[in-house]
Amino acid sequence: MKMILSSVVVPPKLLLQLCLSTLHLIFVSIFSTVRRWTAGDCNGTNSPDRALDGSKVQTTTPTSVNYHFTRKCNYKCGFCFHTAKTSFVLPLEEAKRGLKLLKESGMEKINFSGGEPFLHEKGEFLGKLTQYCKQDLQLPSVSIVSNGSMIKEKWFQKYGDFLDILAISCDSFDDATNQMIGRAQGRKSHLDNLYKICNWCKQYKVAFKINSVINTFNIDEDMTEHINELNPVRWKVFQCLLIDGENAGEAALREAERFVISDQQFQEFLGRHSGVSCLVPESNEKMRNSYLILDEYMRFLDCREGRKDPSRSILDVGVKDAICFSGFDEKMFLKRGGKYVWSKADMKLNW
Repeated sequence: MKMILSSVVVPPKLLLQLCLSTLHLIFVSIFSTVRRWTAGDCNGTNSPDRALDGSKVQTTTPTSVNYHFTRKCNYKCGFCFHTAKTSFVLPLEEAKRGLKLLKESGMEKINFSGGEPFLHEKGEFLGKLTQYCKQDLQLPSVSIVSNGSMIKEKWFQKYGDFLDILAISCDSFDDATNQMIGRAQGRKSHLDNLYKICNWCKQYKVAFKINSVINTFNIDEDMTEHINELNPVRWKVFQCLLIDGENAGEAALREAERFVISDQQFQEFLGRHSGVSCLVPESNEKMRNSYLILDEYMRFLDCREGRKDPSRSILDVGVKDAICFSGFDEKMFLKRGGKYVWSKADMKLNW
């Protein structure tokens, strides 16, 4: 006997297979959700208030949050893992509302990033958020990650008091290498900006930090002398990371495969710089799930599967519900040194 479905003759065996396949997909979806709610997304600490068995489960506190409020950038770094897939930026008041929700949920440190955060409204949007977080929300730490190309001294004069840490991304102390990487705008020297901003940070009492991504173009470089001369409070050294849809895969705006180095190469670079006291290494293992990342819509991004899976926006569902799907590993956050003296009021610096 044969069954008729939408005027198409379907053999019973094939219909049974279709039904079983559909049930399998439903089961996988339910199982995935149950696993995340019971086991938690952060080694058992990142799930709703109660698991399915009724037991009390601790909710993750967003102690340190990275807010990528814009994806637009004036540089074209070949390995960039947060690319300009949209030009969207939240209205200022909506961004403030989200930041207030985070503070009420336990946030102590906010880090503004991009894209290039000084690009939007020539840094005024960023300045207003920085002032709001320090002055109104009274956050212990407000920090920024920038490529440094758009920063003017007048920004420090207006907003420097509200900023604890400014991190400038610099992958090489050779301008030709920075050009090959894409860490440049035209023929301008990235290094000139780096040294100029370092001096402004000292002048306006902002802790200076350097971020470097280690890749095939700079793997053999010895940066010791320059880092010691600049004397940042921290030198974050990242292993080049592939993220599907960002710098790898068909939908990506960058092709970072040619920048990727092995774990052994990364360890050799770290060994060469072992005498640099401010060095903070971050391998792919440490980096992938130890950050709380908010995108331009204020959605947490889960990077555990090698891509960025967004939660719902904290503006729509609140921090507690959204953070359940962030993939955040609090133990790895602490292991990589994510919690440190991050308020300039507590730093022993010679201004």
